[in-house]
Amino acid sequence: MEKRISTSRIIKFLWLSFVVGIMLLALFFYAISKGWLGEMPTLEELENPKTNLASEVYSADQVLLGKYYIEDRSTVSYDEISPNMVHALLATEDIRFYEHAGVDIRALMRVVKGVVTGRRAGGGSTITQQLAKNMFPRGERLSKPKMVLRKFQEWVIATQLEYNYTKNEIMAMYLNIVTFGSNTFGIKTAAKTYFSKSPAELGMEEAAILVGMLKAPTYYNPVRNPNNALRRRSVVFSQMKKYNFLTPSAYDSLNALPIDMSNYQRQDHKLGLATYFREHLRGDLKSWCKTHYKADGEPYNLYRDGLKIYTTINSQMQAHAEEAVTEHLGKELQPAFFKHWKNRRFKHPPFYRLSNKEYESIMTSGMKRSSRYYWLNHRGVDADSILQNFNTPVEMRVFSWSGDIDTTLTPMDSVLYYKYFLQVGMMSVEPHTGYVRAYVGGINYTHFQYDHVMVGKRQVGSTFKPFVYASAMQELGYTPCTKVPNVPVTFQMPDGQADYTPKNSDDDKEGEMVTLKWALANSVNFISAYLIKRVGPEKVISTARAMGVKSDIEAVPAICLGTPSLSVYEMVGALATFANKGQFQKPILMTRIEDKNGNTIATFSSEANDALDESTAYLMLSLMQGVVDLGTGRRLRFRYHMNHPLAGKTGTTDNNSDGWFMGLTPDLVTGVWVGAEDRSVHFRSTSLGQGANMALPIWALYMQKVYADEKIKISKGNFERPPGFDIELDCKKLDEESAADPANSGGANSIDDINF
Repeated sequence: MEKRISTSRIIKFLWLSFVVGIMLLALFFYAISKGWLGEMPTLEELENPKTNLASEVYSADQVLLGKYYIEDRSTVSYDEISPNMVHALLATEDIRFYEHAGVDIRALMRVVKGVVTGRRAGGGSTITQQLAKNMFPRGERLSKPKMVLRKFQEWVIATQLEYNYTKNEIMAMYLNIVTFGSNTFGIKTAAKTYFSKSPAELGMEEAAILVGMLKAPTYYNPVRNPNNALRRRSVVFSQMKKYNFLTPSAYDSLNALPIDMSNYQRQDHKLGLATYFREHLRGDLKSWCKTHYKADGEPYNLYRDGLKIYTTINSQMQAHAEEAVTEHLGKELQPAFFKHWKNRRFKHPPFYRLSNKEYESIMTSGMKRSSRYYWLNHRGVDADSILQNFNTPVEMRVFSWSGDIDTTLTPMDSVLYYKYFLQVGMMSVEPHTGYVRAYVGGINYTHFQYDHVMVGKRQVGSTFKPFVYASAMQELGYTPCTKVPNVPVTFQMPDGQADYTPKNSDDDKEGEMVTLKWALANSVNFISAYLIKRVGPEKVISTARAMGVKSDIEAVPAICLGTPSLSVYEMVGALATFANKGQFQKPILMTRIEDKNGNTIATFSSEANDALDESTAYLMLSLMQGVVDLGTGRRLRFRYHMNHPLAGKTGTTDNNSDGWFMGLTPDLVTGVWVGAEDRSVHFRSTSLGQGANMALPIWALYMQKVYADEKIKISKGNFERPPGFDIELDCKKLDEESAADPANSGGANSIDDINF
């Protein structure tokens, strides 16, 4: 009897212990879930996990141009991931993923058995647990008790994730959050970086490489450690064969393949399309983020919030523009410039006629603008030591059009070496929308980070003359066939300054009556001076302002020859007014911004204002067509065989320091500037240094590519004639009518008829 009572007590005790144990275990996990034993993520944090998401910049034709990020991470949905990637991950990391509820008891038992027997038999963490660990990282190194507690916390987080998300969502979240080394986060960035593919395009062998890297991203990196990566890939293939994702024959075939990393491309904001554009946009976006707020009241963060920025850039036009720059500047003009200065007995080549003092000043300024100088100075190195550093040869990589060159130079010699390079600024805009379609701010952003489209301002030369002619057309009622005297014009200057008389570059037709069309086509300075004397500098500036020019312009007669320093952005936007029937449409770079969930949070449109009447704008197009048909831009016809309607204007500044070409078509207006960083670096002859030789060929090559691209629909038709427009633009026809009936000439035919 006593024995029965004793046995009954033991059984009751065991049952009580079991129940109490279960209750205590339940209480333990409940305490964990409530955060009583340590901070736990809230339901809101589980539904909206905080990760650093890269903001992405897209072209108008939906091409990813680049990203802004702390961690290069972008998200994709499950449907955008290749089944090969999913199968490789399941086979290698968690074959029962679709069966368990976040914690795999069988895997845990296997781990416990391995600990007891001393035989390691694989890990016990499920994909969901690994996701929990990545979403809510452990932070600092933990003690063993805290590590055990943290493991239990991850179990709870894993079950909460399973409750809140579907299996496919968890799979996508995991692949979006894990790191693949080399500052590459998430499957989208990894596929792009290592294989130049989207996640949906990954093949079996590529998926195996990426899954293999998850164990140790650096050790199994296929670029840094290809042998390790090959062995690890073989393990992944073996697991896939084991779980019937691969047949034995497919396994043998795939396992025999070498690792192909020919498409590997490190993601870098200094590489890719539209680098100068993206860098300028970065500044605009940072300013926007400071004044726009998320639902929680925090301002948007460009580097963390996964914004999607949709720009006006057309990726194909951008590629054509960059190719045109390389073809002309890299293959023709820069080699010609090197040859032009080679073995010349000048004091400080490629600087033209500089004193020793001027040369030293420019070189010192170049030294102080370098990153080397910045960091030496930032570290507190004294001036003498910095100068010694710049005169000590070091190994370096320098730019060349044939590819970067590894060499040994003194840093000061490298400053001089870079002074030889001609730079470019080029922008293309749709006149009717203001959308900027192409933007080339320089020749190579890695080595030359100064933006010559938006930031740089240079004298515009004769490309300013259309403002003068447009003012005369609108104020005085002139037409392209109006004749004016081609004679010197003198301006009396105030404050005892000497009288100012602009000179012509040549004496062709000097002393004759000439049409405005001929005068602009041949960029005759006497006529520009004549016109600005009639309308006044203030009116010309007012016209330029209405057409979008914001830079300072001094109200002096000399502006008629192009003395103002303006940006490519300003010039393209302003002259596009002629192709837009007299309405200025401010060039814009973005159309909208979306948040990480695809919600539109900002839209952008071009500001517009009426700058000229429609007839004046059309008359100006006729004048500028004369530049291409008869004048300084005629090589577009005979060299580049562009026979459809085109309007344009060349520009060349003193000493050939700046070469410009502005080209207009009904659907696209593009401006190109070419020159060196320093105005004292230039060709010594106008035949080489004029805008028609430096800038016009880039425009021509670009437009040839644009017209030939079937994906781009650019009109080759004529500019639209205004309704009711009845002004005769055929000057020869008017001359014939005037000769037949002098009484109806409508204007002076000789200098003697002019009342000065």
